[in-house]
Amino acid sequence: MTTLDLDTYDKLVSSLYEAAHETEHWRTALDIVKELFAANFVTLILRVPSQDETGLMVAVGRVQGRELGDASVSYFPYQHQTTPFSNLSANKVFTVEDVMSEGEWRQSSYRKHWCAPSGVYHLLGADIETPDAGRLRFRITRDESSPGFGTEERALCERIIPHLRRALALHNQLDRTASMSALYCQAVEKLSLGMILVDESGLVIDQNLAARHLIEIEDGLKVVGGRLEAFYPSDNKELRRLIRQAFSQAETETGGVGFPEAMSLTRPSGEVNLGVVVEPIARTAWADGKGQPAAAVYIRDAVGRSQASSEVAKKLFGLTPAETQLSLQLANGLSLEEAAEELGIRRNTARAHLRSIFSKTGVRRQTELVRLFLNSVAPLGGGLGSELDSLAS
Repeated sequence: MTTLDLDTYDKLVSSLYEAAHETEHWRTALDIVKELFAANFVTLILRVPSQDETGLMVAVGRVQGRELGDASVSYFPYQHQTTPFSNLSANKVFTVEDVMSEGEWRQSSYRKHWCAPSGVYHLLGADIETPDAGRLRFRITRDESSPGFGTEERALCERIIPHLRRALALHNQLDRTASMSALYCQAVEKLSLGMILVDESGLVIDQNLAARHLIEIEDGLKVVGGRLEAFYPSDNKELRRLIRQAFSQAETETGGVGFPEAMSLTRPSGEVNLGVVVEPIARTAWADGKGQPAAAVYIRDAVGRSQASSEVAKKLFGLTPAETQLSLQLANGLSLEEAAEELGIRRNTARAHLRSIFSKTGVRRQTELVRLFLNSVAPLGGGLGSELDSLAS
């Protein structure tokens, strides 16, 4: 008889919801289940194989004297597209006896070729249906010398399944949110927009690559003692005022926030001033605000090089490689003569390319062409800090 005391139940449920946030905690949760059911394996089949891709599973247990998941969570390719336990009712606990007789199971090629070599005979599990990831297969197994799974163990598994289902759904939701956040961050960086999160004292909490580059060159902005500062005292005084103002405006997420403020920062290099926008960030209503970002500081370098992708630009406007190369040089602020010299071509050749570019893009002036490129999606195909792509192909 399998019993579940309150401490073990608390440990198991806690580990499941911790696993929703941190993948490495899945081993802890599965190990608890393994011990609780005296199992030789506990497995989550995350992806069933198809013609296009191999399946994937997470497992804990012992194979040939080696514990699976010694480091963290072990992922193994899952080869079996069709098993005797496919197409079962969702979220319903089952054993082998619910699907076939013992004789049928013993003669099953799946048992002989897949289960027997790993010491798998008795099986308890469920196909767990989640909103975002379809069905995930949960399996608890024992070898043939162990007793089969009884009524109490089935009931215990039924108590675990709802928590496992919620933890998996939460994990998928958080994973999707993280992926979307990373995608947004990449888009911001490809547009060469610096973004810095600061607290009420100006302490830098986070920054993207574009902002890190601007800080490293110390041409208008710098970090001193972990705090964001402008290069000149008068600019720094205004920047600190805007950050404090953003902190005072930040309210709970239900109350809204104040409007962003803007300023320009003088650069020691003499280049065009940096444009800065400071925007308050709404604080969550369920926290006191300590250690939370108070403001987002956005920085745009007006003289920075365009990160537009040459390959994307070619496809967008139907240009030749040479025409694309010239267009990108113009978008980076060069005159036609400077672009021709940079590319090592004659001025007459550059003018011929420009006429063809005008014809293909429908613009009539060089300034319109620059605006067209800078406002297009071409920069989203590039990478932060990359130089012009090679157009030799």
